[in-house]
Amino acid sequence: MSKITAAITGVGEYLPDYILTNDELSRMVDTSDEWIMSHIGVKTRHILKGEGVGTSYMGARAVINLLDKTGVDPMDIDVVICATVTPDMFFPSTGNLIADQAGCKNAFAYDVSAACSGFLFALTTGAKFIEAGTSKKVIVVGADKMSSIVDYTDRSTCPIFGDGAAAVLLEPDTEGYGVIDSILRSDGSGELQLYMKAGGSRYPASIETVQNNWHTIMWDGHAVFKAAVSKMADVSVEMMERHHLSSDDIRYLVPHQANLRIIDATARRMGITSDKCMINIDRNGNTTAATIPSCLYDYEKELRRGDNLILSAFGGGYTWGAIYVKWAYDGEKA
Repeated sequence: MSKITAAITGVGEYLPDYILTNDELSRMVDTSDEWIMSHIGVKTRHILKGEGVGTSYMGARAVINLLDKTGVDPMDIDVVICATVTPDMFFPSTGNLIADQAGCKNAFAYDVSAACSGFLFALTTGAKFIEAGTSKKVIVVGADKMSSIVDYTDRSTCPIFGDGAAAVLLEPDTEGYGVIDSILRSDGSGELQLYMKAGGSRYPASIETVQNNWHTIMWDGHAVFKAAVSKMADVSVEMMERHHLSSDDIRYLVPHQANLRIIDATARRMGITSDKCMINIDRNGNTTAATIPSCLYDYEKELRRGDNLILSAFGGGYTWGAIYVKWAYDGEKA
């Protein structure tokens, strides 16, 4: 029997309607379009507005978009995995809420939390269900409402992030397409370099935590930048070497959209030119777990069956990794 791999057979996305521009941001905090573009590379970002709507709202719509595009019955979905660090609530899981809202009533669902590397961790997990033969259709969602934890008085972080969700469908393949390999890493000693201090069991929500602004993103920007540049590049090059891939063999690097300078540095280490990098940070900002599937959505029509992709990310905590994907279908037919 041929080896079963987990092929990506469709991509869906949802972005909120409201667009926060650099010009508007510059009226909220001491920054400018020139500074943001030169230091981060973000021009606009989508922000989810409305009372009582959270990450599941976006995730469910990304899944519905995916199911509509692929023509798959939501009742046929076996598993829904949501990568997020901005869950609607601690429980039930956001994945559970997404499955319910999208009509995936036969699926079991749960969340994966690995910050900006979350989609890679969730995709690897989802692929294992396919490879084991226990599931035939698995949806992996990356979704984050970063605006809910951004401090819009902090000029170092608020220009970076946006809201959004994107999802992929995994199905069995026996011809060698799909998720070929993954390298995942974590290092908890990076805890205090990119984190949100309160809201968990260590510092439950209180008047003090709110007054101290501990429910927003905190970071050491220099340390994070340095770690991201080295670790994203290291693991991506390691994946290339493991599979004897040259830069010519790779159709696209699909990098986490944290910072354009980090993406450029990773591509240079891999020997990849800018035209082989999927980029949407300028339009969407950093949507955390949604950036990589969102890039796949934007570039889907350019992809061809057999294209070699390296998915690479770095996130708070620290987490990082790379996945080698051999694309399974011609995107122009999607």
